[in-house]
Amino acid sequence: MSSSTSVSSVDPYKAKNIEPNVQLKDKIEDLVKFIKDTKYGMLTTMASDSELLTSRAMALAGTENGGADLIFHTNLLSGKTMDLTVHPKETNMSFLDVLSGGWASISGTATILAGREIIEKFYSPALKVWLGDLGDGVHDGSPSDPRIGVIKVEAKSVVHVLPRKGLVGRAVDAGKAIAKGDVPPINKIRELSTEELANWRQSHKE
Repeated sequence: MSSSTSVSSVDPYKAKNIEPNVQLKDKIEDLVKFIKDTKYGMLTTMASDSELLTSRAMALAGTENGGADLIFHTNLLSGKTMDLTVHPKETNMSFLDVLSGGWASISGTATILAGREIIEKFYSPALKVWLGDLGDGVHDGSPSDPRIGVIKVEAKSVVHVLPRKGLVGRAVDAGKAIAKGDVPPINKIRELSTEELANWRQSHKE
């Protein structure tokens, strides 16, 4: 970008809505609350046998290291597990609150875990609905079911958007801005860098 081209002229929406001076603690805690309240998001992976991207709905199972790491259940024999094993760094989780318009995008590195301790820590009886009971006394959806694993997504960069007002308020502000040929500050855009997330993770190591 040349010195004569500013962020505000190239991306006026971001320039008007970015929040550059928010404390790291507030950014992380607001993000974690949003993710936990939303709970369901889309996990995007790169296919293990191609460069195609696939997204799947996932439910948050928990967090670690102060919310810098996200935990999800997985069937160790599923396609997403293979995708993440081959392409662990090409991982994104996105969350959207359709009522408020808030959203978050978390890019990071995924690790597949299958240790007994972490399975029991995050186990949910709801897994039986997705795995079923094969009737062999082993594959029954219990914590000892060998199909159960955990996806741990270590966040490397984050964009979190918080609406400043409700739907009606944003529509009014947008209408006023359009009439003036301007871009309205209707959202609060927060970004978390790899360095910020690493510092937070280190100080909240579990």
